Amino acid sequence: MPPEDPMTTKIYPGPVSSSSVPDIKHDDAGAQFVLESKGKWYHAGYHLTTAIVGPTILALPYVFRGLGWGLGFFCLTVMGLVTFYAYYLMSLVLDYCERNGRRHIRFRELAADVLVVSVHNDGDSGVYCTLPAAILSLSQIHQLGFIGSEFGLYRLSATSKKAPPRDYSLDSSKAVSIFNAFNSISIIAAIFGNGILPEIQATLAPPATGKMFKGLLMCYSVIFVTFYAVAFSGYYVFGNKSTSNILKSFLPDSGPALAPDWVLAIAVIFILLQLFAIGLVYSQVAFEIMEKKSADTTQGMFSMRNLIPRIILRTSYMVLCGFLAAMLPFFGDISSVVGAIGFIPLDFILPMLLYNMTHKPSKKSTVYLVNIAIIIIFTGAGLLGAVSSLRKLILDAKQFKLFSNSIVD
Repeated sequence: MPPEDPMTTKIYPGPVSSSSVPDIKHDDAGAQFVLESKGKWYHAGYHLTTAIVGPTILALPYVFRGLGWGLGFFCLTVMGLVTFYAYYLMSLVLDYCERNGRRHIRFRELAADVLVVSVHNDGDSGVYCTLPAAILSLSQIHQLGFIGSEFGLYRLSATSKKAPPRDYSLDSSKAVSIFNAFNSISIIAAIFGNGILPEIQATLAPPATGKMFKGLLMCYSVIFVTFYAVAFSGYYVFGNKSTSNILKSFLPDSGPALAPDWVLAIAVIFILLQLFAIGLVYSQVAFEIMEKKSADTTQGMFSMRNLIPRIILRTSYMVLCGFLAAMLPFFGDISSVVGAIGFIPLDFILPMLLYNMTHKPSKKSTVYLVNIAIIIIFTGAGLLGAVSSLRKLILDAKQFKLFSNSIVD
């Protein structure tokens, strides 16, 4: 008997094994040219690390400013464990669908399938500008993933003698402290957020089972070192004077810089390199959408017919994103809003929901109860985080200036 789709009762011809890969439509240029399935488990580790460990971790000392030492480390640890678990569940859901003859390489398709909802939007898009991104596919850029790793960024906070007096007290108003806490939780969600996990898994050579788990272990090993180092050292030095971009704390509005110029220059170079790598990873989702409509699959990926439109469309997209990013000075506020409204539903709720719907564990089983508990807790955290982050954004809007060099905290 052919396997039956438990969600849509659609019959797929022939048996489907865990090592087989259902054919991608021949006219789907986005899948053929951008999401090539050639990678190994460590390529997934590179992509996952690049997608998560980015310059947003420079906001971690600011997160601790709103939570304090104890709650800060607690939330950072718990949310790290939850996202590791959530991404592993998501990889299992993708494997489950593939074994049933439905290989999904996009979040929107996976959700549409499992939730039996017709999704018509074009999905997520990346936000950073890079030059090689105008040509390369996701499976071709794994070598660049670690170029901008954060080695040396957290060294900035070591022991600056010019640092301000250390004060770790929270806001005296209890109501403001609560708002700040949920604002910080939303920023942590944005820092751990990953909106391209299906695309990353799609770059792996079949079968993908087990490779994503190894990639996650590799990724979270880097996360353990970088996240805690930046959070501890930055908050230790600057306390409640920490800004949403810790580098800004080294450049006070009045007085000299709190670190040597050459050290700051190295930090900026590392950040640019990491943005370079992140752009290559995250922008591929938008490129896949564009090339699905613009490319001709009957001709080669680097044929003039496909290469010229690719360069024009990708370059235009990156210029627009860079323009918008330079225009908005709300580094922490934007991260908080995106975390509360975007990444908490996507990465802290949806994976558990999809797993329960596809694998159907017993309602009395530990995994089912843990998933429901996570869904309930982070639904509440997301709602409160959305209120807190929007409140903070509205308050800070009074200081807003287009293309300002100053970061609004």
